[in-house]
Amino acid sequence: MPVSEKSLENLKKGRPFTKENASEYGRRAKKRSDEVKRQRKNMVQMLSVIAAGDITDEEKKEKLAALGFGEEDMQNEALVAVALYDKARAGDVRAIETWAELRGRGKSAPEEAEAAGKQALSLVWMNYVKNTNSGFGSITVCALNHLYTHYEASGGRGSGKSTWASLTVIRLLMEHPDVHALVLRKVANTLRDSVYAQYLWSIEALGVTDFWEAKKSPLELVYKPTGQKILFRGADDPMKIKSIKTEFGYIGITHFEEKDQFSGRAEIDSILQSTMRGGTEFWNFETYNPPRSKDNWANKDSQEERPNRVQHRSTYLDLDHPEWLGEAFMEEAESLKQRDEGRYQHEYLGIPVGIGGSVFENLELREITEEEIRHFDRIYQGVDWGWFPDPYAFIRLHYDKARETIYLIDELFGNKLTNEQSARWIREHGYHDVPTTCDSAEPKSVSDYRSLGVNAKEAIKGPSSVEYGMKWLQSRTIVIDKRRTPHAYEEFVNYEYEKNRADEWISGYPDRNNHTIDAVRYALERISNKYRSQA
Repeated sequence: MPVSEKSLENLKKGRPFTKENASEYGRRAKKRSDEVKRQRKNMVQMLSVIAAGDITDEEKKEKLAALGFGEEDMQNEALVAVALYDKARAGDVRAIETWAELRGRGKSAPEEAEAAGKQALSLVWMNYVKNTNSGFGSITVCALNHLYTHYEASGGRGSGKSTWASLTVIRLLMEHPDVHALVLRKVANTLRDSVYAQYLWSIEALGVTDFWEAKKSPLELVYKPTGQKILFRGADDPMKIKSIKTEFGYIGITHFEEKDQFSGRAEIDSILQSTMRGGTEFWNFETYNPPRSKDNWANKDSQEERPNRVQHRSTYLDLDHPEWLGEAFMEEAESLKQRDEGRYQHEYLGIPVGIGGSVFENLELREITEEEIRHFDRIYQGVDWGWFPDPYAFIRLHYDKARETIYLIDELFGNKLTNEQSARWIREHGYHDVPTTCDSAEPKSVSDYRSLGVNAKEAIKGPSSVEYGMKWLQSRTIVIDKRRTPHAYEEFVNYEYEKNRADEWISGYPDRNNHTIDAVRYALERISNKYRSQA
């Protein structure tokens, strides 16, 4: 039954589906007819035979006959499925689409909601192919047909992994009316500007914006025809995850974005133990850029064989539509490849090229001559406030954009330095000639600096600022002269990633012995922020 113009207009405004009705729609949607259940069971049985290995058509016929399929069934249904599956497995996404339609799930929601849902699904089937790169064909087959529970997608910058995951999660939810999704990042305040924005993009790309309602408090997306939800949570508040309750159905889909930022496999498994309950089918997606260190827990975890997990690795070179990334992205990748093959392999190809737990493997420890300094013309300064036991740290540096190299020129470092003392030192050294970006946690100190003749401004910070700023610093060469900046030398050389309780390296940046590092990050914040749109 086609949807009337009035009904569509109401759908856009969210009127027909109240909180109470959504619950009722969900309960009704769970009731599948016996015939639909039988068809689905048959298809699953056939699929298990078809995917069992490289066997001949005759052997497949024998196995299908043993399951109770007659000659007519096999000719009219099973062998068609065999052919489709073989094409889909080879990466033919259109075959995937046809297979998914043949597996129709027979929803039994109220008539208007059902019609709206069908219209939304028709758009999804049409647009999913356009927006899913063919390189993801194999893992797409697995996800849409529920061949595995766990789906890991890793790769370098611009590899399409997060796009694929969000498109697939949305599609799966819309095809399973009793399933909700939970999307997680390690820290809650990084959700809105990253993975939540990615899901909004995917909904628009699938052409179903009118069928979804976006909420920001709490952060969630609601599928209007059924009331199903995509919930967004941070793992920094585990009690909120454990207390999640849905009005109907169950959380059947989880997506861990930036998997390497979590504290280890144990943390992810603990969350899954809380969410994988009360349902029959579950999908768990884990997406991430492999950390530089081969010893990072996420890289080691990906090497483990798991019978219920399928893995996929991709790079920007695998995209069907590289123009989506833009010309500037491609030029930057090629430039880095020519200048630094190791960094290119890690950042763009997603290859772990380092060992151990050192955060900064890009240090050039040598003398910086007076002759060099005379040619430095792009000077930046940063301050990390401190008193005791945390020290105050000021840094002055030069950034060579063409060579992507940072030179640390001078520092002031110490405990119990008053604002008057540090400001006087800056003026006496003539360092009030350029702006100084200061930690915004102390606005009074920034105001003091201004009144004392220092051109001070507050750092912008914001969600993910530490993570992006640190990654940006890691992707540049940092030249340090121990005589000029001894405290910066000690911090940068000895700064290591965190370890979890299992003594495995994790991707978190420890908030200790990093005062000059923070000062450098603040100094170059306005430059590194441009990197965020490409990370």
